[in-house]
Amino acid sequence: MASVIADEKSYNVPALCVRLGLAGGSADDAHRSKFRYAQQRIMALDAPAVIAAAKALLLEQPRDDLVEAVAMIDELPGPNITPLTRRRLMALFDGAPLSTELDHLELIRKVWPIDTMPSGYERDDWTMTDRLFQHTVRNDDMSNREILEALGWLTCSRARLFRFLEEVTGPEAQTPERQAELAGKIDAVLVHDGYRLVVAGKMSGSPVYAVKAAPVGSPADDAISDKLRGFDPTEVAGRWQEAMDSREASPGRAITLARTLLEDVCKWIITEAGETYREGDDLPALYRQLSKLLKLAPDDHTEQVFKQILGACQSVVESLGALRNKLGDAHSLGPRRARPLPRHAALAVTLSGGMATFLVETWQARKGEAAAAGAG
Repeated sequence: MASVIADEKSYNVPALCVRLGLAGGSADDAHRSKFRYAQQRIMALDAPAVIAAAKALLLEQPRDDLVEAVAMIDELPGPNITPLTRRRLMALFDGAPLSTELDHLELIRKVWPIDTMPSGYERDDWTMTDRLFQHTVRNDDMSNREILEALGWLTCSRARLFRFLEEVTGPEAQTPERQAELAGKIDAVLVHDGYRLVVAGKMSGSPVYAVKAAPVGSPADDAISDKLRGFDPTEVAGRWQEAMDSREASPGRAITLARTLLEDVCKWIITEAGETYREGDDLPALYRQLSKLLKLAPDDHTEQVFKQILGACQSVVESLGALRNKLGDAHSLGPRRARPLPRHAALAVTLSGGMATFLVETWQARKGEAAAAGAG
């Protein structure tokens, strides 16, 4: 902060310090050493006052180094992004271009002020733009890992890191296929530090992602997420994530997504099994077809306890379909209908995720049994 103030003309420094809430003084004192003048007055403040002064200074001098320093202070109370997570995220860009649709320097320029950043390397008169152009355009001898390390990826603020993740997964930066793949992989890494990469909007029909603090859910959430991500990391896992993220803010949306998640899983497994379904089939019809395929119908078992459990599963599926029609956001609730609450959404989403996981694991077990029988 003192170095930013010291960049002012000495005769302006006293007035600037006063505007920032620092003690006043004479222009002669500032002329002898602008940095020492500012530093002495900053040291006289307590921590909250220093932060307030720094934010006030940003309004007059939006210097990138000061922006980063203030951001890091503001981020102290939140969950940290560990160096291990940063390295795992960095590894996602190994062997692939940073962007498939946008020039890589243009993408980087959205996040880092590379035209004014020192290169930290080679000639003193080079900016970071000069360095990156030399080693990624003129000579292709700088890996994505080296690029990100040079930009300060491992030590930058969470705000800057998250902004890059949002820009690099944006629809202007990636093809739809690469966007979905990359977003799923980034989300799978971030979740371990308490964050998620979620769909925050649309641009011309394509998703726009944002990093958000992960909502606190049930202990089963992570296990279901891992299983569904392994089954289908984009559509099915994405639907589950949307349902979880909507539980508190949009219960009706969460209930609709809970039903859609089960429809997705039923259709995927039926298709993988080489069978077809009618486009007009609703969730109960799809589940009945799948339960026969996986031998999950109560009549497929003789033991009463299994009949009861599988009958209860069928009831859960049918109830989710009915709940969506009554409380989901697919239809108008009208002025007299009951409004879903977050606890209703949490129940629907948890039941849907549990059933989806059960169906996926049963299908994988059936494939394993068939493969073993074929090998025998």
